[in-house]
Amino acid sequence: MIDLSLIAIGFAGLLLGGNWLVDGAVGLATRWGVSPLVIGLTLVGFGTSMPELVTSVQAALAGSPGIAIGNVVGSNIANILLILGLTCALSPMAVARGTLQRDGTVMLGATLAALALVLWGNINRPMGLLLVAGLALYLVTALRRGDSDAACISDMPTPPLWRGLVAVLAGLVVTILAARALVTGAVAVAASWGVSEALIGVTIVAVGTSLPELVTSLVAARKGQADMAFGNIIGSNIFNVLGILGVTAMVRPMQVPAQFIALDIWVMTGAALVVLIMGATGRRISRGEGATLLAGYAAYTGLLILG
Repeated sequence: MIDLSLIAIGFAGLLLGGNWLVDGAVGLATRWGVSPLVIGLTLVGFGTSMPELVTSVQAALAGSPGIAIGNVVGSNIANILLILGLTCALSPMAVARGTLQRDGTVMLGATLAALALVLWGNINRPMGLLLVAGLALYLVTALRRGDSDAACISDMPTPPLWRGLVAVLAGLVVTILAARALVTGAVAVAASWGVSEALIGVTIVAVGTSLPELVTSLVAARKGQADMAFGNIIGSNIFNVLGILGVTAMVRPMQVPAQFIALDIWVMTGAALVVLIMGATGRRISRGEGATLLAGYAAYTGLLILG
């Protein structure tokens, strides 16, 4: 009963925290005169990646580079194939040309950097420093960008600054704690039912640290903030590679386990390419394309279980 209660509390907390986070982020965008996309790329996208950062750093310090690196790779795969796929399957998402040209290119560059590091075989402190420097440059550029759609939100009522900041902070804290409660309860229930560790790992645990991105993207799409939902995924994937992998390597250099070369890093790279092609060809990701992404995640999970 305790484990089932944790699952129920986790789901409720995710919904509550996701609503607070999106409402607060939109309020800050209005207050600062920037678009919800920029807020999604930076504040929301990076904030919802905090579980991945904590997990990877702790794993590296514990001498488990496979978990540290796998957390980044697995989260990026889940962000695109599972989260973006589910969001678009429920609500088609328009993709602005500028988003693809600027932020999509940065995500692709970060993905190719991760591919190169995995193929190289180790990630040392200088490499980690370069990744973090790239993140800092991207963050400054995104915040200084004058998006054309910023003007359309300038006529909206401007909430007090403190209200937006409190809502975002409370949303992040509640969402992260709720995700931890849900994962803890779900793992315990699955184990008690005799589900294999492999299945638990590739489903509950792998997706667990990406739950904040999932609930935030779904809530944003439901509230008509498709830009924020898409920006959340792109920003999170950029932060996962440049920020989490970079900081983790600076804390403790890592040898890359060989198994990532066989499948995972290629799925991550392919997912990034596919979503950019989908956005570029039709300027939107349709329900059918969202379903295709979901099917890709199911196939990837199946390969992991069978392997």
